[in-house]
Amino acid sequence: MANIKVYREDYIPTPRQQLWNTFCENYLALGGLWFLIFLLILIVFHPLLTSYASDMQNINAMLTPPLWSASGQIEYILGTDDLGRDLYSRLIEGSALTFGYALLIVLFSFALGSTIGSLLAMIKGFKGNILGHLLDTMLSIPSLLMAILIVAMMGPSQKSVFIAISLAMIPQFIFAIYNKVRTEINKEYIVAAKLDGANYRQIVVFVLLPNLWDTVIVQTTYSLSAAILDIATLGFLGLGGEASSPEWGTMVAQGIDNLWTASWSWILPGLAILLTVLAVNLVGDGLRSALQPKG
Repeated sequence: MANIKVYREDYIPTPRQQLWNTFCENYLALGGLWFLIFLLILIVFHPLLTSYASDMQNINAMLTPPLWSASGQIEYILGTDDLGRDLYSRLIEGSALTFGYALLIVLFSFALGSTIGSLLAMIKGFKGNILGHLLDTMLSIPSLLMAILIVAMMGPSQKSVFIAISLAMIPQFIFAIYNKVRTEINKEYIVAAKLDGANYRQIVVFVLLPNLWDTVIVQTTYSLSAAILDIATLGFLGLGGEASSPEWGTMVAQGIDNLWTASWSWILPGLAILLTVLAVNLVGDGLRSALQPKG
């Protein structure tokens, strides 16, 4: 009887698996990703994770220290503010108003800005040069300043914050995608796709888009960090909505009134902003490193 030889095929991971494996080698980036996933869980399930309403006041427990303090109470793990509101409940609910809103703003700005940028990049000649200079002019205005001006005109509210920061972020996505597409559009692989009969949609979706991921990740990471800071800044300045809002920037502003007597009331929301922005930047750096071609 003839011997049967079985040869095991070499396992070749897909590009997505290679990207994930490379990303997981960066433990800081992986930790940042888990932190962002944790925030998303808080946003979705925050009604189930809190014992008190964010605006519920207890005059008998005003400025209660956190649990780790000698005078802390088990009912208020992270303490209370000067109105007796539970900081734990306010921080969890505030994650939706700060990180959740920032995520929606960036997704909306990316969808609209990338579409407009890719369309404008197809315009050549004199009109294309004019559009390029107009984009440079729009980007010369800081996003936070533009957001403050828009909120000042529309009035403080969460809706105004969403519209203002979105309008400030869209030109940045337009400019980034516009420049990248203008750089790639005349390369040989694009010309080859045109010669094969590919239409505009096929070129953008199947040919051009896979080569834009590095630009998209860089701009999205920067915009998400900027959106979080802009939302917190508007809240700190009193332009983010109601004074009772548990938005993290608003909480920092309210805690400043008790700078030394109740430092936890502003340190905890400030720490939440810091960790969130740090996690976003770590994830962005990890993805950029994973997407870089290996020599």
